[in-house]
Amino acid sequence: MPDPRESIPASPPALTTDSGKSGISRRGFLKGAGLTAAGTALLDGVQGFTSEARAQSPHGVTEFGPGAIPVRLHVNGAEHTVEIEPRTTLAEALRIHLGMTGTKVVCDRGVCSGCTVWLDKMPVNSCMTLAIDAIGHHVTTIEGLSTEEKIHPLQAAFVKHDAMQCGFCTPGMVMTCAALLERNPHPSEHDVRHAVSGNLCRCGTYPKVFAATLDAAGTLRNA
Repeated sequence: MPDPRESIPASPPALTTDSGKSGISRRGFLKGAGLTAAGTALLDGVQGFTSEARAQSPHGVTEFGPGAIPVRLHVNGAEHTVEIEPRTTLAEALRIHLGMTGTKVVCDRGVCSGCTVWLDKMPVNSCMTLAIDAIGHHVTTIEGLSTEEKIHPLQAAFVKHDAMQCGFCTPGMVMTCAALLERNPHPSEHDVRHAVSGNLCRCGTYPKVFAATLDAAGTLRNA
């Protein structure tokens, strides 16, 4: 009979920390659990504000929370440093810490898209995005869509077509439609419908939103 011990796999090699000692570091665990390169860079970005703490750490890795930490965010073309807890959402950081209340928190569950902002021109629900996840990215809010001299053509079209009622969904709707126009200057009504399929409007102004977006598309093309 074959020896049953022969079917037992060999022990895996011991995991090592960043310093070469037996065991596993927090960074090694995160990488082994599938943390992306972007996530690793984010960890480094937050730690950049606490270099002294890193120097005192045996492996150069610092844990954060539950207290506030300094975080630098790039919002609407400007750098802002805020003291926030790691659990703070991007919506909270924008509204409470930076006073940018144009971003609305409606459902606070990521199902209505009223809190939509851009992360590197990609529309995201800021109520479901941690502020520390925005480190190293360019955040654009409804306040940053226009300039002091001139509003965005889409905003003007929303006014022209009366595409807003109570106004809670409007900033998120505008940011979603503006993102569509950024990547598709010739949208069809189907394209607009698809783009705002995650934006909920309790007042039911969808037809006017479609008309305003198509009107703005023509304005931008002819500008």
